[in-house]
Amino acid sequence: MCARLRRRNRDSMSRREWLAAAGAGLTVLAGSRELCASAAPPADPVSIGKYPGYGKMLAEQLAGQFDHIGGLTGLMRGKTVTVKLNLTGSGRFPGYTEGQTYWVHPDMVGACCYLFGKAGAKRIRLVEGTYEGETLYDKMLDAGWDVKAIRSSAPVVEFVQTSTRGAAKRYSRLKVPHPYIFPAFDVHPAYEDTDVFVSLAKLKEHEECGLTLSIKNMFGVPPISIYGDDAGVEEPNENPRKAREQIMHYGNRLPPRSAPPELDPKSERYEGYRVPRICVDVMMSRPIDLAILDGIETCTTGEGPWVSGAKHVQPGVVVLGRNAVTTDTVAASVMGFDPRAGRGQGAFKVIKTHAETADDPRWADNVMLLAESRGLGSAVLDRIEVRGLPIARARFDFAALRKTVAR
Repeated sequence: MCARLRRRNRDSMSRREWLAAAGAGLTVLAGSRELCASAAPPADPVSIGKYPGYGKMLAEQLAGQFDHIGGLTGLMRGKTVTVKLNLTGSGRFPGYTEGQTYWVHPDMVGACCYLFGKAGAKRIRLVEGTYEGETLYDKMLDAGWDVKAIRSSAPVVEFVQTSTRGAAKRYSRLKVPHPYIFPAFDVHPAYEDTDVFVSLAKLKEHEECGLTLSIKNMFGVPPISIYGDDAGVEEPNENPRKAREQIMHYGNRLPPRSAPPELDPKSERYEGYRVPRICVDVMMSRPIDLAILDGIETCTTGEGPWVSGAKHVQPGVVVLGRNAVTTDTVAASVMGFDPRAGRGQGAFKVIKTHAETADDPRWADNVMLLAESRGLGSAVLDRIEVRGLPIARARFDFAALRKTVAR
């Protein structure tokens, strides 16, 4: 396997072919989680851009960043492009909108749709789950978004809520090539019926996982009809209202019997162990072709207004790349964190405001290292070419701000 990979240029392989090859190599290594040296994970370049704010110039600046990583036309012309948004949670920081703090900003969504359409995308699908039974379109309207402007930003823009099957006839089963927790996921077919998949997320911290970037955005792909707390025992619940706590965070119950169960019900149940691994499992089942992190405005110390001490900040950066692992690695460094920090170190020494018990652990595993060990991308900064703004000039020190918050 290693000799074959040496003879084959990874850039000529599809992302799914690379996953299959890497997974095969890992199997040969008798359970080892490390890739052979000649099958080192890809280290695709990453672009960093500095932005004074959102608004009319956003698309022009983003176009320059996409050019840094090879442009969009070859990736998107004539293709169906599915964009997983980060619109998780509810509530507001006083004086700020959701898009300014913990959701991806509507101007970022509109600018990306415009540029994808300009690059020749045949169809753009915006996808995200909802928790109140509303459509994704209505969720955006309720938040004050100019949804008509987004819809008109490209020839065909669709809005699909993926918490349930919706109007689809079936769920799609996506297999995980080399799983940590789940061997496969049943998901809305929009995640399968696409040519290009984009993770468009907010650059921010997370009180349970340390960081939430493009890989953590994948946690919202499995539908709550199957993986939510009120999922059925035998079949999905097509009228769900609860989050993914009991099945995905804690492993306290199984998904419906219609869906694949996890591999080992006796494995570690702690969410700091489970959630990062499940995110990597989802990414292996639905590879990310383009990762975009909105850090123009965001929040620090936690992922939303429900986290004690969280507040609005304006780093003024966008980080993007073709590889989610390299993109998140660079983003972590921009945030002032060591992207190779181990369990309970740096960003992954979590300080919870919603601990389940007084002795609840305060650590999380590093999702970038977990993804790297599956061959998905390199988390070694020295291997990653950073284009555009250097990390040192883009840095906004989330790590220092975290230390000032008393909990």
